[in-house]
This record gives sequence, C-alpha cells and structure tokens, in this order.
Amino acid sequence: MANPNVFILASDNSPQLLRLLNSKPSLASSQDEHGYSLAHAAASYSHHNLLRSLIHEYHVDPNIKDEDGEGPLFVVETVETAQILVEELHCDLGHRNDEGMTAEEKIRSEGEFVAVADYLKELRTRPGLSSSEGQEANGELETGGQRPPRLPQNVTVNMGTTTEDEVPEEVDPVFRAKIEELAARADFQDEDGQRRLKELVTEAVRGVERDAEGRDVRRRVD
Repeated sequence: MANPNVFILASDNSPQLLRLLNSKPSLASSQDEHGYSLAHAAASYSHHNLLRSLIHEYHVDPNIKDEDGEGPLFVVETVETAQILVEELHCDLGHRNDEGMTAEEKIRSEGEFVAVADYLKELRTRPGLSSSEGQEANGELETGGQRPPRLPQNVTVNMGTTTEDEVPEEVDPVFRAKIEELAARADFQDEDGQRRLKELVTEAVRGVERDAEGRDVRRRVD
C-alpha cells in the first residue's frame, strides 16, 4: 500500500497524521518539491492545534520557507491564525519573501484576506512591541536585531565602508573583549543575549555623550 500523502493529511487535519508523526517525528519538517510544508498547510487551513503541535512538540521552524521564501504566515486566511503564529508561536512578522514583500504586503496585494493584512499592520505599529518584528516590517531594521538606544543630541553616526588601514587602533580593550565574549555565547540571539548587547551599546553611547560634553572620562563597561 502506498504511503499516505502527509500534506493532504495536514490539509484535512487527519488524526492519522499525528500517528505518523509519533512513529516518525522527522516527517514534521517535510516539504514537497516546492517547499510547501505541513506548517504551511496547517496555517492555510487554520488547523490551530496541529500548528501548535508542529512547532512546540516537533520543533518545526515557524518561519519554514517554501521555494518563494515565504513562511506559513504568508498563507494564513484568518486573523486568529495570524495571531497564533505571531503572538504565540513567535513567527517573524518582518520576514520578506524573495520578491522583498512581507506577509502583510503580500496578503494585501492579493486583496482576498484584507482583514489579516490589517491585523498585521496594526500589530507592527502597536506600542510596546518588544521584538524587531514591527521595525523590520516597517523597513526600519534589516538585521533582525534589537533597535539600539537613541543617540544623544548633537551626536551622529556616519555609515560607510572602511579599509583595514583606517580602523582605529585605540579601541577600548575591555569593551572589545566584552563584545567578543558576548558574540561567542550560544544565547547571543536569545532575549538575554540581545538584552546584554543593548546594555553594551548603551554604555558605548554614554561614552560618546560624555566625550561630546567635553568630559575626559573613560567609558567603563561593567
């Protein structure tokens, strides 16, 4: 007997799928020739419990991408499913597909599930959004990191290319060591690592601010 099509089982929310996953967990991350995954199917058909199981129990990436660089958020049809993906399962609101569009932009361009696009827009502009999702989706961040603290008044940063010979030699060795140590940590991309990075950046900004005020005080990094 032929093996069942797991993507059809996911679309139908068949109990048989969970039995298959229990016997062979690696199937949870299956993708067809176009990159379509079980998570895409669960999101598209609003099978919320299946979606939660894939992410929480089988550790499927909530941002798993198809051949167009689109994750499950790009195929949702209901606001509730979008809420679960972004607010509960921490799907990346700011991810852009191969055409440079976010899920909000792609869904709105198709004109069928406008309520979902409106929700995603409201979410990224919501006050107190702690992650980079809203900033990235609004074109404010492209690195996926936390926004650094605001620079002090009369202090600017010039972005450009620098040759090796132009790199200043007098870099605070303590600050350099702190950055290198933090970057080497396994949790660098986690909330704690990003919090610590923000603290280091804040200390650096404060040092610049003191220099701008004419105070000859060396920056200290605890």
